[in-house]
Amino acid sequence: LCLILTAKLAMFLQGLVKSGVQTMRSALVASRSMGVLTLKSMNQQVVSARYEVRGAIPILAEQIEKELQNGSTEYPFDRIVYANIGNPQALKQIPVRYFREVISLLELDDELNDEEKIKEFRTVFNDDVVDRALAYFRLPARIGAYSGSTGLPLVRKEIASFIEKRDNDGVKCNPDNIILTSGASEGIALLLETIIANPSVGIMIPVPQYPLYSATITLNDGRAVDYFLDEEMGWSMNLPELQRSIDAARANGIDVRSLVVINPGNPTGQTLTWDAIKAAITFASENNLIILADEVYQANVYNDKFPFYSFRQVLNSMPECKDTVELVSYHSLSKGMIGECGRRGGYMELMNLDKGVLAQINKRVSISLCSNVTSQVMMGMLCDPPKETDGSYKMLISQVSAIKASLKRRANKLSKAFNSFENMDCQEPYGAMYLFPRVYIPNKAIVAAEAQNLEPDMMYCMDLLKQTGLCVVPGCGFGQKEGTFHFRCTILPPEEELDDIMSSVEKFHNDWMAKYAD
Repeated sequence: LCLILTAKLAMFLQGLVKSGVQTMRSALVASRSMGVLTLKSMNQQVVSARYEVRGAIPILAEQIEKELQNGSTEYPFDRIVYANIGNPQALKQIPVRYFREVISLLELDDELNDEEKIKEFRTVFNDDVVDRALAYFRLPARIGAYSGSTGLPLVRKEIASFIEKRDNDGVKCNPDNIILTSGASEGIALLLETIIANPSVGIMIPVPQYPLYSATITLNDGRAVDYFLDEEMGWSMNLPELQRSIDAARANGIDVRSLVVINPGNPTGQTLTWDAIKAAITFASENNLIILADEVYQANVYNDKFPFYSFRQVLNSMPECKDTVELVSYHSLSKGMIGECGRRGGYMELMNLDKGVLAQINKRVSISLCSNVTSQVMMGMLCDPPKETDGSYKMLISQVSAIKASLKRRANKLSKAFNSFENMDCQEPYGAMYLFPRVYIPNKAIVAAEAQNLEPDMMYCMDLLKQTGLCVVPGCGFGQKEGTFHFRCTILPPEEELDDIMSSVEKFHNDWMAKYAD
């Protein structure tokens, strides 16, 4: 009897095991059919990150553009004007010739070892172009090869010299504190990744802000600590607001470690005064914060009453802070008059950071091997352009001056036009490449937007795109005070096209406001 019972129990247990294995196999097959990586299983910080500069409206613009290319006559325009992003050459800005000439010679590589070829090059290009290419080539700087992780030594020296001349304060710049990066964005992301050690770490960011910051903070599971710029005072930064912001964050248990400043401002176009920068540095010193100074628009200044001052220059003028306040400053190829966005070139200078931290940052940089070497060379040329005695100088100055004068005219023309619209205000632009007008959206439109599950300024910008072909970014993508609505528009559309663009925008705006009038 015992043997019979034992056998039956064994058969029962064996059946259970087979059934369990089959169930597990079925579950595994089902999970495989869904994919290992799903929207639910993937990193939720990526899902949460938001970057409206290339978000819903630019995506819709690309879709409409494809329809137009396929012959659609559904829209009252025949092309898209991408004013959503600071991308000058995409909007017909002509590249500065000198930089392209030097790069073109470096692309020929080994022909720069041939004396006969070099003589031939000198019949086509100015001597200073050929000499500059040879100087980089003989480093050697083979643009198809990796450089050292922090960048070419000669380029870092050229950048250090540029910084010394720019600030003109007699303070030496150590090339060892400079790291070449693939655009300023890479350096910003690297420092935020380094600072955000745990989910309680907070980073103070201006609002409105360039969404690279909020998105990268989210990706690293940090906490964005907003401080509001004062729109009525030309988007200025003020100390009471900084203090309110940090006090509120720390009261909520946030470990605030860094202050981000964008100067000149993106998306707001303000340029900080010397005193404002000094107050920010004092605030950082008193609150034990590392400053991240985004200065990529330092050449884009259009009002002589508000010149650009670097955070480094102001810091070095403050004996009580200059050796203690940690500062990381950024510059880029993408902006200024050169506008070489697609090159992805930039640098960061690190001041007063702990040596151990610098070693870890250098290690982190080495994981990516190096930044784009062609862009490193171009960054060196941006920082050390031709001298007055060089053959390329006159052409360079002529091109750069013409671009800057045109940008200033476009900035003023667009701001004047926006200010002429009913239910719209636009602060005067002092720098950068953007305007950030405020739209007074009627309650009826707000209700209509809520019904579509859209932010009101998102709906405005979508309708603007569908009616005019102008692609801009809603203020909700940059942050704004509750109850206010804005959009960011670059000043980059070609000057000869502005009248037609703004005429269609004015008609749209007036019709839209009439449609939703309370």
